[in-house]
Parts: sequence; C-alpha cells; structure tokens
Amino acid sequence: MDLNQTNTIAISNTESIPGRKIVEFYGVVTGNTVRAKHVGRDIMAGLKNIVGGELKGYTELLQDSRKEATSRMIEQAQSMGANAVVNVRFATSSISQGAAELFAYGTAVRVA
Repeated sequence: MDLNQTNTIAISNTESIPGRKIVEFYGVVTGNTVRAKHVGRDIMAGLKNIVGGELKGYTELLQDSRKEATSRMIEQAQSMGANAVVNVRFATSSISQGAAELFAYGTAVRVA
C-alpha cells in the first residue's frame, strides 16, 4: 500500500499502522448514515423469525451503511490532510421506530 498517493488511506482499529510511524495528528473524524427499514424486508424478517435463519436483507442494509459511514469518515480525514485513520470504531443508535444511525469514528493521522 502506497500511503503517499492522495487517494489512498490506511484504516486501522488499533492505535497505529504496523510498520509506520505517526508523524502528525489531525483529530477525530466521523462519518454517519441514517437508514430506515424497508417494508418488504420487515415482512421477510417476520417470516424468518418463525423458521429461523439469517435476515439477509438487514445484513445487506448494515453492510451498505458501514460502507457509507466509513467513506464519509475517510473523506473528512483526507480533507484534513491525513493519510491514515487509527482507532476506528462503529456505533449504532435508534433514531426512531424503523430508522437507525450507523456512526464511524476514528483519529485522523499522517504516517510516514
């Protein structure tokens, strides 16, 4: 991975990037998205509750939400001049019945 390219950013859920030295801190960066459930997914989820199994519609919804929130966090880090984000975490919260927020956050840094 070439961290000198402007469009490449390293993401880590640890305090550092292995083999790299943090040379500058930019601060906390965040990204979020709020998603609502789909009526069709709710019907299928209700049926799955009877027979059991993975709720694939909700799994896809969460995957899409994670990608979007992470992308927004990365955009913010790049706008600050960072080429890495460390200590990345995810959180969720209920906004209203049927809608939830997925929140990604971490610390924007420059590594050498």
